[in-house]
Amino acid sequence: MLDAYSIAVIWRALTRAGVSSMKEPHGLVRDDGKRPDGLTLLPWNSGRSATWDVTVVDTLGNAYLQQSVITSASAAETATVRKRSKYSPLSGTHDFFSVALETLGPMSVSIQMFLAQIGRRLTQVTTDPRETTFFFERLSVTVQRFNATYL
Repeated sequence: MLDAYSIAVIWRALTRAGVSSMKEPHGLVRDDGKRPDGLTLLPWNSGRSATWDVTVVDTLGNAYLQQSVITSASAAETATVRKRSKYSPLSGTHDFFSVALETLGPMSVSIQMFLAQIGRRLTQVTTDPRETTFFFERLSVTVQRFNATYL
């Protein structure tokens, strides 16, 4: 459920930045019937559309706890690696971004660059230099609200 809220925040930010995108694109189905959470309809980088899939992992879950104690954002990094391997066939035709967030706040390093690109595009459209910060805050507040409501 938190994934859906996070998808909506990213999709709204892209739309606000003037980047046409769609949720759960029908043409990008994997062998198992799953598809990424979103696709930009216009080229994102080097003539390739961006696709993304959001995962929110429980920082304190049994599968991640041992590593989370040692390294910050390790659960998000592990989820990123899993998602990239699942969607590896898309990497030949699209820029794929695995949006991996943790319930306690950290996110994978690679996704920070994608989100910062969205923030820069928001800044260009609105001319407000704080847009990137606001965007990251919206994602953070989404996770915090979910934690307060459902955990």
